[in-house]
Formats: sequence, C-alpha cells, structure tokens
Amino acid sequence: MHVETLLPLGKLDPGLRAPEQPLDVAAVADDARLVEQLGYDGLVVEDTKDDPFIVMALAAHATQRIKLGTSVAIAFPRSPTVTAMSAWTLQKLSAGRFTLGLGSQVRAHIQRRFGMKDWTPAGPWMREYVQAVRALWQCWQHGTALDFAGEHYTLNLVVPLFNPGPIAHPHIPIHLAAVNEYMCRVAGEVADGLRPHPICTPRYIREVMLPALRGGAQRTHRDAAGIAVCMKPLVATARDEAALQERVRTVRARVAFYASTPAYRRVFEHHGLGDLARELSQLARAQRWEELPERISDETLHTFAVVGTYDRIAALLLERYRDLASHVEFSIPAATPEEQETLRAMVREIRQG
Repeated sequence: MHVETLLPLGKLDPGLRAPEQPLDVAAVADDARLVEQLGYDGLVVEDTKDDPFIVMALAAHATQRIKLGTSVAIAFPRSPTVTAMSAWTLQKLSAGRFTLGLGSQVRAHIQRRFGMKDWTPAGPWMREYVQAVRALWQCWQHGTALDFAGEHYTLNLVVPLFNPGPIAHPHIPIHLAAVNEYMCRVAGEVADGLRPHPICTPRYIREVMLPALRGGAQRTHRDAAGIAVCMKPLVATARDEAALQERVRTVRARVAFYASTPAYRRVFEHHGLGDLARELSQLARAQRWEELPERISDETLHTFAVVGTYDRIAALLLERYRDLASHVEFSIPAATPEEQETLRAMVREIRQG
C-alpha cells in the first residue's frame, strides 16, 4: 500500500464541519491551519456551493505542509485552459502541494445547470480533457509548441502575455471521479488517481472498478500500482448512540437519493438491488421524496455506508478500505477542543492500523 506519510491507510483528508453544514469561506484559513495542526495529511474540497479553486487558494496561503486538492472540480463547463491555469496558479501558491481532482457530472447538470448545449459520452471527453490540460502544462513548463487537436478542443495559440511560464513543481497529479467501468479505464490510461463516488462499495471497487483501472493502465503501458485510489465514503458517526441515530437518518436518505439516480444504478445492480433502484427512481420522478428513505433497509444502509460511534469509526474505516484505498476522507465536526481531540485520536488509531 502506498503510504505518503505515517498513515497506514494512506492519507486521511478531513472536512471539519458536519456534511450538511455549509462551508464558511471566511473560516477556510483557520480550518486549514487546524487540519494541519491535527496531523492530517491533506484537505480537499468539493465543487458544490463555492468555487473550489478559491477555497484551495485560501487554504494554501494559510498552511505549509498539508496536501490540497479538489474532490472534485467539474471539468466540462470549464475550458481546459481555464482549469490548467487555475491548477498551475495553485501549484505555485502551495509550493507543489496541489492535486487536481476532476469530475464529469451527468448530462442534465452539464446542459441544464451549466447551460452547455452539446453533450457527448463523458469517458472519451474526459480522456481528451486531461490530455489537453497536460499539453498546456507541457507548453508552459518547457516552451514546446502547443498543437493539440481533438474532437472537442483545438489548442494552438500561445502568446507571451498569457503564458505563465515554468514553475518549480510542474507535476500536478490529476485524479478522476468515476462510477462506471469506462471512466475507471480512462483513469488507468491517463490519470494519477481514481476517486470512486461515495456510493461505490468495497465490493464494487474490488470487483468492478479496480480491474477496469488496471485494464486502462495496461493499455497505455502504465503501472496501476502507482495510481492512487481516493475514497470519501458515506459515513454516519457521532459521539454516542443517541446522536448517531440522527446521523443514520441523514445518511439513509442520502443512500436512497443515490439509489434513485440512474447514473449510479450500476452499483446497486451489482449488489442485486436493481429493482430497488428502479422503484426509487419512480418515486423520485413522482416527487415522493419523503418515501425514499423508508425503502432503505438496515442491511442496505450498512452495505453502502460506514456506521458507528466515534470510538469505533476509525477501526471500521480500516476494516473496509485497508486493502482498497490509498486515501480516505470523511467529515466530522471539530468546533470544540473535545471534538478536536477525537480527531487526533482517530488519526493515531489509523496510523497504528
């Protein structure tokens, strides 16, 4: 297993707020410093309600050691040049600590939320996107001619005013979010890391995603052992059993939502739950959202989520992901000294493995 620092599970990348609590942009610098003080290896941010590149810039400026990354930034609404420049700037600011995590999103969001008219299959599009970003970086670092031509992008114009030039740490890892086999193969072909969606179970990762990743790596003569696997699982955890039940209700609803989403049906079908997923999709189309969580049994909940009190959750994460993930991420609050000490204890437990 790849170990970058002292954690036997790889990196432990936390969020310091409850999953349903909005990010406080004004507190990012303080939170990032706290993450570093608690002994974690990295901090990642999602592309949801705040621009992840701005959030990472705030964290980079406030820290010295921890790795930083997007988990993920949505690729297609941003041109490869825009994304390449954002990552290049963050790599300079962080002195080589940045990882660019990219995700494709589903067609409805690309067209109806981001307003893009065109859509083609995400896997081939993402392969070309990564290649285009890397062509820009190669040009900026080494002065080579920019001459990239693909189905979606043609890049061949570089003028001095808009060329950021070389940087001290030009290798920026690229990680790809994935659920289906094709995107896993693309990650194996061109990326430095794979980010399974939180709904992906250990069994699905082992039996579907990793073989596809290895197949993609073999296709381009790469060593799959060097490709990171970064998992942010669904986690229900709290200090005691009473508080845990509230978190369980939230996570049960999240599992139900994912089950209702056709893009994630492949995972449920792999566990023999295709009929359940189709039933929940019908309920979602009928806007009967309140009925979804009650369809998720305890067995199904524990299949897709890690559930336990603070004193057990680190051991449960190790049990599920020790042989699968090089990085693991989860969020619990750290607003009080007591909660911060809980996080430190979790880090120690995972390090002792």
